[in-house]
Amino acid sequence: MSEAYLNYEVYLDYNASAPLDPRVAEAMAAILTDTGNASSAHRFGRRQSATVDEAREHVAALVGGRASGVVFTAGATEANNLALTGAVLAAPADRPRILISAVEHASVRQTARWLDEQGLAKLDVIPVTGGGFVAPAAVESMMGDDVLLVSVMAANSETGVLNPVGEIAEPVRAAGALFHCDATQMAGRLPFDLDRWGCDLVSVSSHKICGPGGVGALVGARRSLARLRAVIHGGGHEHGLRSGSLNVAGIAGFGEAARIAIAERQSESVRVAARRDRLAGEIKDRIAGAQENGDVARRLPNTANIGFEGADAEAVVARMDPVAASTGSACSSGAIEPSEVLLAMGIDREAAFEAVRFSLGRFTTERDIEVAVESTVTAVEYVRAMTGYGDRRRPGADEGRPSDLNRDRPGEANEGRPDAPG
Repeated sequence: MSEAYLNYEVYLDYNASAPLDPRVAEAMAAILTDTGNASSAHRFGRRQSATVDEAREHVAALVGGRASGVVFTAGATEANNLALTGAVLAAPADRPRILISAVEHASVRQTARWLDEQGLAKLDVIPVTGGGFVAPAAVESMMGDDVLLVSVMAANSETGVLNPVGEIAEPVRAAGALFHCDATQMAGRLPFDLDRWGCDLVSVSSHKICGPGGVGALVGARRSLARLRAVIHGGGHEHGLRSGSLNVAGIAGFGEAARIAIAERQSESVRVAARRDRLAGEIKDRIAGAQENGDVARRLPNTANIGFEGADAEAVVARMDPVAASTGSACSSGAIEPSEVLLAMGIDREAAFEAVRFSLGRFTTERDIEVAVESTVTAVEYVRAMTGYGDRRRPGADEGRPSDLNRDRPGEANEGRPDAPG
């Protein structure tokens, strides 16, 4: 790394957690020094309650919902748990099945598996295409009168690939089942319309849109929320679905982050997409065997998942300092396992271990991209040299690998379109 980049940090892990916007911090500061419980009837409580009500409006607008349908939680993980477990606890006996896609976030995947293991529901998994998205026909073929709920995310956190949410919802609603959508990665980055796309329940998170951590929400129509049972019990807060005194400062920050995201979403997505494309393009130009995973014509404007043939992703990320990126590998039963998302897409284990996710955002600069490219090239070359890879290519590495799909198509086919995932 050049001397010019010493003591310079580059954060390209927005899909994990976005930096707090100073405007959000300012909005939270006034609340942090105030007193009162939003459930109390005195003037202090009413002041806190008014702050929460304003935040509900902004969070609802983030996904095209209504303030009356917002249930604040400690994050999208809790919102996903409430959607799935809450629905199963209230389910009629003749609807034992739940369907989730093969590429859902762990908070959906593990919750669904637990419900299945406990005998509370029967889980079936919807396959995805080589490009990483759910085909509506696959959902329709698995539907039946015994299906209680279907959960398919709007955009994948690892690849950024978008699902056709509106088309998927149609057969689900026709069967009388609930459709839950984890919109954590898409909300605030591309338009989302809960009502028009036919979503019953939508999960969102504050810290993905430059808000504070520890705050999220489950948003839905009142009739959909009525089909849930509470998972956390107590004083009956949040329509009786989520007891506990509200984190008013965090909720205020979430509301302000949502307001900013809505106001700046279009210009920000264009700016970020251009920088993402520059990053991915220069990396692929300079590193032999570098290839993007997932359908690049239908993805978030900020995400690039790039595989580096012959270079273990964990080793590459460790050598990329001062650049922060991530891998999809996880520790399971004491062993490192590759991304379940990439495996579900048909990518082999070795290639899955070589994938690095770059996720950009509001504060990513052109200089950040320059530093990231140089750091990535240096890291990959080092790891390859240490493993003796050199310039060799794996035989047939490019044959049949569902990566870089439609990469020759101009522009981002879905960016800025209000109906992109539907």
